[in-house]
Amino acid sequence: MTSPEHVAIIMDGNGRWGKKINKSRNFGHKTGIKTIERIVNASIENKIDYLTLYTFSTENWKRPKVEVKFLLKLLEDYIDNKLNEFIKNKVKIKFIGDIYKFSKKLINKIKKIENLTSFNPKIQVNIALNYGSRQEIIKSIKEITKKSIAINQKNISKYLYTSKIPDPDILIRTGNTFRLSNFLLWQLIYTEIFFEKKMWPDFNKNDFNKIIRKYKKIKRTYGGLK
Repeated sequence: MTSPEHVAIIMDGNGRWGKKINKSRNFGHKTGIKTIERIVNASIENKIDYLTLYTFSTENWKRPKVEVKFLLKLLEDYIDNKLNEFIKNKVKIKFIGDIYKFSKKLINKIKKIENLTSFNPKIQVNIALNYGSRQEIIKSIKEITKKSIAINQKNISKYLYTSKIPDPDILIRTGNTFRLSNFLLWQLIYTEIFFEKKMWPDFNKNDFNKIIRKYKKIKRTYGGLK
């Protein structure tokens, strides 16, 4: 049984969960932070090297401005509150996506946490922020064209945000929704996909471990027959 090296998660259902319990969508987003902490710890326990979390997509700008503002402030506060903990627990943080659409204040916080955790060896947590897979692929091809090198799979992968990060072994999507939502479309070609009915705030360590156990029973052939 082979353990996964890289798990990617679409953390869906925060807002719906908040409304379901007669609270606000923002309350659901805030509660979802606690789930992130549980799943990072569960990933460390399972000796997973990379955990990628879909945090804010290029399409999320379409949401109400008040909600977008809350989400970005929530991220700022999370970085401030958790920086020392990440350093202590040897967690490396990397952001993937076009972060230069954000305020200078948030960009500086992102760069700070990346720099201060860059040599942490226990797990790399990739935060997909202002991330869109189609835009990522276009960005890669533009880089290749600029350098006048061959357009092939190796070079496209090299200039993606996920360069030097192995493709995910597992994709989990919570929230009882069955789509990829412009997430890691290039990288997911042979990823095992698990759709979870629970909304993200209700997703827990046991749910995560159950998926890991299921994955370990899968015989992966990557298109072959062996």
